[in-house]
Amino acid sequence: MMTRLPSDTHEEVWRIEDAETGLKGFIALHSTARGPAAGGLRMRVYDTDDAALADVLNLSRGMSYKNAAADLPLGGGKAVIMGDPATDKTPALLRAMGRAVETLKGRYWTAEDMGMTPADMAEVARETDYVAGRDEGAHASGDPSPVTARGVLGAMKTGAERVFGSADLKGRKVAVQGLGHVGWHLCRMLHDEGAALIVADMDAARANLTARDFDAETAAPDSVHAVEADIFAPCAIGGILNARTIPQIRARMVAGAANNQLATPDDADRLHAGGILYLPDYVANGGGIINAAAEILHIADRNVWVEEKLAALQATMARILARAEAEGTSPAHLADRIVAERMLARAG
Repeated sequence: MMTRLPSDTHEEVWRIEDAETGLKGFIALHSTARGPAAGGLRMRVYDTDDAALADVLNLSRGMSYKNAAADLPLGGGKAVIMGDPATDKTPALLRAMGRAVETLKGRYWTAEDMGMTPADMAEVARETDYVAGRDEGAHASGDPSPVTARGVLGAMKTGAERVFGSADLKGRKVAVQGLGHVGWHLCRMLHDEGAALIVADMDAARANLTARDFDAETAAPDSVHAVEADIFAPCAIGGILNARTIPQIRARMVAGAANNQLATPDDADRLHAGGILYLPDYVANGGGIINAAAEILHIADRNVWVEEKLAALQATMARILARAEAEGTSPAHLADRIVAERMLARAG
């Protein structure tokens, strides 16, 4: 069922297959220098095995950076299941994935991600204790999406103060790409802040419903990055910021919940050269793993702890933006340096 794959970049990479349930996927542990690897379980359609493997490798590396940015005693890991969550997901398949996680004996903790729900994680948890994001239990953290959205909103306010001279988002036009769990909650919060929304999703019905709920405009998902807006918020899949899309962006700031928004490191420089402030994704979207970490670490007063960690993450973003401006570099490069220092310090 589990086959270990060679890797020069990750501590452990596993191919997961279970013929009886149809399970096919990967688990990647990028680093355990700061603690057990933690990161969500994603289910989506991939064109090839190589595409799924590339995704889990990139995502797990991003989790190492995200956990370090949030100053959590956790390393970075990720798991992906290949398949359509609407048609291929079954309790048996989820339990098979749980058995794979259990095999790693706590070196990897999983949680909800794209294509998964707290109910799905409860099914995974029938076969392993190394699951966060449950609805029930002594330290249950539930759906991380609202907390992730709160972190992104806080990052937006921090960036807006630097770009527009005020953290107030009232009247600011925000283009949101992707209306899944996090994207929808972000739209709700932005609407409450008085922002004007332009929304897009691959599911046109979902986009229209969100537009109705929040008095928003709609745009095509493959062109929403290019609309006239103050802020572009990528909340779907990664790689949206690339050599093709960046010249089309008219927003002055990019801040969203998607992981791995930059297609390549050079794209950070393209944004910087274009006068677009990029808020490093793994700092902006760290709220969800903070929420899950409270469960993993068995934090007693979790609400207070989560609030303190969110405030500290926002302060980290403010320091990154200030230092990047002083050095005349992209915040992405500055964030990478800070996180690398934290990872080395913990490893030493």
